[in-house]
Amino acid sequence: MNSSSHTNPEGVALRIIPCLDVDAGRVVKGVNFKDLRDAGDPVELARRYSEEGADEITFLDISASVEGRATMHNVVEATASQVFVPLTVGGGVRSVEDVDLLLRQGADKVGVNTAAISNPELIDQVASRFGNQVLVLSVDARRCGQGVSTPSGFEVTTHGGKRSTGIDALMWAKEAQERGCGEVLLNSMDADGVQEGFDLQMLSAVREILSIPLIASGGAGKAQDFVEAARQGADAILAASVFHFGILTIKEVKTALASAGFMVR
Repeated sequence: MNSSSHTNPEGVALRIIPCLDVDAGRVVKGVNFKDLRDAGDPVELARRYSEEGADEITFLDISASVEGRATMHNVVEATASQVFVPLTVGGGVRSVEDVDLLLRQGADKVGVNTAAISNPELIDQVASRFGNQVLVLSVDARRCGQGVSTPSGFEVTTHGGKRSTGIDALMWAKEAQERGCGEVLLNSMDADGVQEGFDLQMLSAVREILSIPLIASGGAGKAQDFVEAARQGADAILAASVFHFGILTIKEVKTALASAGFMVR
């Protein structure tokens, strides 16, 4: 995808991506990563979303224990054999070998987050071995809290938003792009699961410094929220709760985007 892809209405169709947070083989969803509720079987949900017009599916393995890992690999294999839209898998990916295994099991793209923060060269290694289209950098960002300041006012967090890194979110996204990541998934930790809209200010700030595709995440509550994210230059928009709990359908979201003049598949 070329760098002009973020002039969205004329160029590339906007992608709508349901996100499935998988814990011990089940899809769960909470608010700000707490109070998790069961939302169903991952393979069934992925198949349903694919049939309903999802452009991609993202799985995030949130139980990063060894058992969770094995369960997740089974889920990826089962989903890849039944769902024919691109599948991105993230959570606990720490090495080139982890990426290789997920791709063999049917993932199309792999998301990295914490491991890339502790070892930025992982981005270079994955991109040079598999191509940058395979690598999605997941950035869990929030507005700087007490005692933390970054040039942009936004910082990167880890461990589901529990740990501050003090790293500037914009500088990190830019570095990842330079190292060869193919897309950035920008997740607003302040807005996650709250359903009151995306963090448009943060989205716009990151959009300005990136030429690679940008995925907006965290805060979808109504169809208009997707339109606002698209207006800030998101190439793809990811959501979980609104789809899992029947608040919105993918069709409703795409209809709203099309009515606002955006190209959708």
